Amino acid sequence: MKGVIYARYSSDNQREESIEGQLRECKEYAERNDIMILGTYIDRALSAKTDNRPEFQHMIKDSAKGLFDVVLVWKLDRFARNRYDSARYKNILKKNGVKVISARENISEGSEGIILEAMLEGYAEYYSAELSEKVIRGLTDNALKCKYNGGTVPMDYSIILTNSSIIKSTPRLPRWCWKCLRDTARERPCRSLSIC
Repeated sequence: MKGVIYARYSSDNQREESIEGQLRECKEYAERNDIMILGTYIDRALSAKTDNRPEFQHMIKDSAKGLFDVVLVWKLDRFARNRYDSARYKNILKKNGVKVISARENISEGSEGIILEAMLEGYAEYYSAELSEKVIRGLTDNALKCKYNGGTVPMDYSIILTNSSIIKSTPRLPRWCWKCLRDTARERPCRSLSIC
């Protein structure tokens, strides 16, 4: 059998080692199961909640060329965290004669495999939805406590590193600059001021 590996991690907070580990385990699986790996498709810092992943789409298009029989993933949640996308793209691959195989999840070919795969896909979608809820709750709690949630710190504010609180500091900009910004906000061109 000929195959390709699809690997993915979802955020900038994850590291390249995540991809290396996925590739290593997929290659080990391929060796044990006589699958010749022809190439890899890797999406970095992209969520599987959506199918808007360049390498994923490239792999789906390449499947129509008949070059490979298997898409090997570390776990099914690397392929998709959305049951609809998972079913849709597995169906496209199946029509192209390509099967998705998980290197870590032992899914049988029989009827038990159908229910196990459906449960794993459902759990992947559940995990993603639950994580979103937890993140939103955490961000809301931080905001209610006037804590920093990330992003650019507003001008003339700084962060207290010990508790992530935001405090107003002494002005760093000269008065004329504040006047320019204030007037610009009122739709008065800044260049009409003699100081800008």
